Amino acid sequence: MNELNAEGLRSVFLKYTRKAFKSIPEMNKPHILDIGCGTGMPTLELAKLSNGDIIGIDIDQNALDKLNQKIKEKGLKNRVKIFNRSAYDTQFADETFDILWEEGVIHLLDFKKVMTECIRILKVNGYMITGEANNWVDKKIKQYPKYGFKIVKKIPWEEKCWWRQYYAPLEEKINILRKKYNKIEEIEDIKRHLREIEMVKKNPSGFDCTTYVLQKIK
Repeated sequence: MNELNAEGLRSVFLKYTRKAFKSIPEMNKPHILDIGCGTGMPTLELAKLSNGDIIGIDIDQNALDKLNQKIKEKGLKNRVKIFNRSAYDTQFADETFDILWEEGVIHLLDFKKVMTECIRILKVNGYMITGEANNWVDKKIKQYPKYGFKIVKKIPWEEKCWWRQYYAPLEEKINILRKKYNKIEEIEDIKRHLREIEMVKKNPSGFDCTTYVLQKIK
């Protein structure tokens, strides 16, 4: 629902994308892969932050279609490319990328399979940025060295920020729209948002996140 503008609200978290990117040594025209790019909020931000070329991959064609439209509107077709591909089989050559980027994706996947592919396509001394919920990443962080990564920087997100900065404002917007439209709760997109709101409201701290900057050392 366009009036809800959930993506606009979510853009508040781009500050962590910018903070992580600034923690990487400056590169001239880096080759960047955004894993699980979706509709491309971080993808397009990376195009702003760098003078490199960005590739986004996802298996959700509907999301990729939306991103492709944004790329055209922003005149970025020469620098941003998108493909419908799995993170398990990216189809790129060994050591293709200077930077791998993922925000809230890897926890949904088979960790061993996706990390094996990531280390394969990343250049030696290249960087991987991963932003995930603490309750997941705390269990996995000790495994990164096994795949050839060292931790360069840890960037904690603000406490309860998913609730305070996204879901609480989203709930307010939905309540405003309830007064404007009848039976808004029957819209599938609104139903999904309401389920997420209730889940996060019950345990705001359980969705706290951390972004890690990793470097491939072998």
